[in-house]
Amino acid sequence: MTAADFDAWAGAQLAAVEDCLGQWVPADAPAHLGTAMRYAVLDGGKRLRPLLTLAAAHAVGGLRIASLRAACAVELIHAYSLVHDDMPCMDNDVLRRGKPTVHVKFGEAPAMLAGDAMQALAFEVLTPDAPSNPEATVPAALQAKLCGLLARAAGHAGMAGGQAIDLASVGRPLDEQSLRDMHHRKTGALLRASVMMGAACGDVDAAAWSALEVYGNSIGLAFQVIDDVLDVTQASDKLGKTAGKDVDANKPTYVSLMGLDAARRHAFELRDQAHSALARSALRDTVWLGLLADKVVERDR
Repeated sequence: MTAADFDAWAGAQLAAVEDCLGQWVPADAPAHLGTAMRYAVLDGGKRLRPLLTLAAAHAVGGLRIASLRAACAVELIHAYSLVHDDMPCMDNDVLRRGKPTVHVKFGEAPAMLAGDAMQALAFEVLTPDAPSNPEATVPAALQAKLCGLLARAAGHAGMAGGQAIDLASVGRPLDEQSLRDMHHRKTGALLRASVMMGAACGDVDAAAWSALEVYGNSIGLAFQVIDDVLDVTQASDKLGKTAGKDVDANKPTYVSLMGLDAARRHAFELRDQAHSALARSALRDTVWLGLLADKVVERDR
């Protein structure tokens, strides 16, 4: 499998996701709310989470319409979390995806509402009104499972809980176990859910499901470790967000805990764990998942 093959596959998936988001994120929400929502989620970002969802669905022969809705829903949750995280009451950042953050562009109250609306829209996307659109039919049991996976990843046990730990840890050193727990929640939970939501769209036995959970956990943590590395090695214009902000805020990171070289090595160890999990899964075609694991640790932004 060549880099060109991956780029062609990823390009087709991202085009489908962008098209659906363009249709489903309303432009006509009241008082310019739709404008702020679309600014936050369209035309930007790596779209790693949707790609993981669609790659996992491919590996299990999943229902395409369900996996596409799941991919868009997880990206909406991710986008809402960035809007809220960037606000002055949280990380107080002014740059995201190479452009001003939503609260800088539209104001704090509209940004808060845009995030709220995208969070709600994610679950609306997962529960389509089939009578009005038969092509959108997703079995009710699958809708419920997808909603549960996403809600648990986004809530107190996952992303929101991790952000709470992060805010409470400013200026306070964490040991590796505590730092790992924080990042499994804050970043890893939604990445793992992206994989598992794709897997839920097909038929998966218990062994393969367990292996995919290990894969998701491994790349979720690897992603954060590389984020910590890039925060101290890349410039803001390369990252599309403010570089060095974790150091400036005196936040605990894998680099501050382990050192730069050890953190890089740890990320590649996690990548290897992800590949081992895919091998154990015995699924028919995990090539895209494998390449995505490589992309997570080889990225420079």
